[in-house]
Amino acid sequence: MNHMHDRPGASATAAGRRLVDLPARFGARGAFAGDAALALAAAVATFTLFAIMIRLAPTDPAIELTAAEGGAVTAIACGQALLLCLRRLRPALCFAAVAACQAAIVAVVPELSANGLGPVIAAYTLGGLASLRVAIALLAAGTLAVSAAAAAVSRGREDMAVVVVNHMTASALLFAVAAFVGVHVAARRRAAAAERERAAEAIRAQRALAAAAIAAERSSIARELHDVAAHHLSGMVVQAAAVERLIARDAEAAKAGAAWIRSQGKATLENLRQVVGLLRENDTDGNAPVPGVSALPALVAEARRLGDDVDFERTGEPSRLPPIADISLYRIAQQSLTNARQHAPGAKVRIRLACEGDDVALEVVNGAASRGEFAEVGRGGTGLIGMRERADLIGAEFTAGPAGEGWRVALRLTVREAERRAEDIEFETGDRT
Repeated sequence: MNHMHDRPGASATAAGRRLVDLPARFGARGAFAGDAALALAAAVATFTLFAIMIRLAPTDPAIELTAAEGGAVTAIACGQALLLCLRRLRPALCFAAVAACQAAIVAVVPELSANGLGPVIAAYTLGGLASLRVAIALLAAGTLAVSAAAAAVSRGREDMAVVVVNHMTASALLFAVAAFVGVHVAARRRAAAAERERAAEAIRAQRALAAAAIAAERSSIARELHDVAAHHLSGMVVQAAAVERLIARDAEAAKAGAAWIRSQGKATLENLRQVVGLLRENDTDGNAPVPGVSALPALVAEARRLGDDVDFERTGEPSRLPPIADISLYRIAQQSLTNARQHAPGAKVRIRLACEGDDVALEVVNGAASRGEFAEVGRGGTGLIGMRERADLIGAEFTAGPAGEGWRVALRLTVREAERRAEDIEFETGDRT
């Protein structure tokens, strides 16, 4: 993402960033600790630079520099560099103090146009941290302070104007370029931080989608396994109890019951294989027909063979239902029968399927238990949760609750809404795959 080297001035920007970030590479952590290390390094570099410059100054006839002036200039410049320890804690104060030191250097030797690392780094930091208005005001004030010092010490001299203009131009150019680089680097850092945040947000969103998809798949698997296993196994438990009672007095009936239990076990295994095959999307395992509304009479007949007292009433012919709505209606009716068998054994159950145009209504009502106590209907288990999830999945209105001494489950579905939900599910599944 970083293309700094593709544009002019990028190498200078990178060099500036490496210089500013250098203390952190040597273990100086924290704003003040890092800036203090940078200030010390800048002071050493400034001392070396000014020592060389003062040694070379006598070779220029235009500069008259005594040893005392050279020492004073070097000391001020080193102190100026040490002020960089405040550059991030107090960037405006740091630049103002550095500019004041620069004015003092000009006041000592107006003929010498000398700038250490202090003004460059202070202006760079000011451009990156301060607001544009504050930065412009301080840069202008610093330039004026240096120019005023040059004007004050060169008053009355023939070259006063030249000295003032030289210092004003040099200071303005130095401050402006350093501050511009600071603004540019700060903007790039903000853009990089925003890009990282967008990338992190995209990753979080993708993870949330993946987690939601996994949760949806787990719920689907749980519903199918519960509906298939609970229905068949509840019947097998009831029949096993009957076989146990018949063993001593009617061996043939007990054998018939045991044979039925064996057949139900095989049917349960076949249904579980079908569910696993559908989950694996394997045509060789999952090509068995999925039960739907048309299989309700067979479901009722099976319940009657188990000894359940079930009435089934059907009015009208349903419109062509989407597969997901078709199997959901069947599973809800199947689970309602299972719940009635488990919680209200021996109770009469009435199933009513009403179809009118695009509306399909399913109602399953059972009375109070005729054998043993009626279980507390106020507590819904995983079966009730699965029914609600199936209804929500196809956009149906679902209600379940006490009805007199019994329990009532009702579902109303509009075919158009079910078709729309089915299209949405296919679209989301396609996106995930």
